[in-house]
Amino acid sequence: MDESLVAWLDGHADKLDSDTLHADALPAHLAEAGLFAVGVPESEGGDGRPLSAAVDVVAGLAEHSLSAAFVYWAQRAVIACMLASPNRDLLRRLVPDLLRGRLAGAPGLSNAMKFLGGLDRLRITGAAAPDGMRLNGTVAWATNLRRHGFVAAIAVGDEQDDNPSVFALPHDLRGVTREPDLDLLALRGTNTAALRLDDVALDASWQIHPQARVFLPSIRPAFVGLQCGLGFGLARASLRAGRAALGNRPSVLCGEIDALDADIAACRQTLCASLDDGSLRERPRDLLTLRLRMVDIAAAAVALELQALGGRALLRAESGGYARRAREAAFLAVVTPTVAHLKGDLARLA
Repeated sequence: MDESLVAWLDGHADKLDSDTLHADALPAHLAEAGLFAVGVPESEGGDGRPLSAAVDVVAGLAEHSLSAAFVYWAQRAVIACMLASPNRDLLRRLVPDLLRGRLAGAPGLSNAMKFLGGLDRLRITGAAAPDGMRLNGTVAWATNLRRHGFVAAIAVGDEQDDNPSVFALPHDLRGVTREPDLDLLALRGTNTAALRLDDVALDASWQIHPQARVFLPSIRPAFVGLQCGLGFGLARASLRAGRAALGNRPSVLCGEIDALDADIAACRQTLCASLDDGSLRERPRDLLTLRLRMVDIAAAAVALELQALGGRALLRAESGGYARRAREAAFLAVVTPTVAHLKGDLARLA
């Protein structure tokens, strides 16, 4: 991690969580540190390292600010979509600007993931038109919708929702409306908002993949695997704060902190090895179990931090970021795939 970036994150973590003042500056700082190129093939402008290196970037950022880690994940998830697309012209058109942070990437695929799990209908429909397709609908929640330039990955269905496809949606098309930022309890500096599409004309050159049912499962290891870094990093930050709160005093909590630290390391090793050898594509149950475990680990770590701090956790001057980390841990439970979504998918796979 770049030292100047770490210093900036540590100085702005609370503001990134509580307001929108630095939302537009955040992606630029991440890009300046070269982080968006991590885990991207050299042939596409990346550093050539394996995808697991990007998991470690997510975790490293989350140790300082979950807002920063979540924005990084959003950008990196859209890059992963482009790298997996058969539309190489689209890749060449968008990926260079995504890697350099000149263009923000917003994964608006939560609804599509829920649709594939039988939990929702598709919220964007497309009808054939002479100029391509005409899109109508909404994206209820998307992150990294930077006002001065973004592209969103969306799923588009027909009237029967029987053959949805995946498209890249540029921000400046007529009929695309970015709503005001959602009034979040945490992670307010992430440019998270809704999109409304009113008779938007989109031609085939923006198609990421013609079959969402094929494409989305293929990118799920990258999409969900990178999310695991969010919980790993947050948990490490809470455990470090818990140790600092205990100082050198003997405590029954020390063993629990050490055990959870070892659990994080083991889960990270399992995830990274399976991401890099590609085996998680064939083992979705293992992937979803790791993702669910990530939420549990983060919640357990924050609980241990609270126990170590005691009453100091409720004092603004002495909590040391505990309140922010508690909000961040709660947020992880509702990021798509949510805990409820994960449990439902695991039940169906059993």
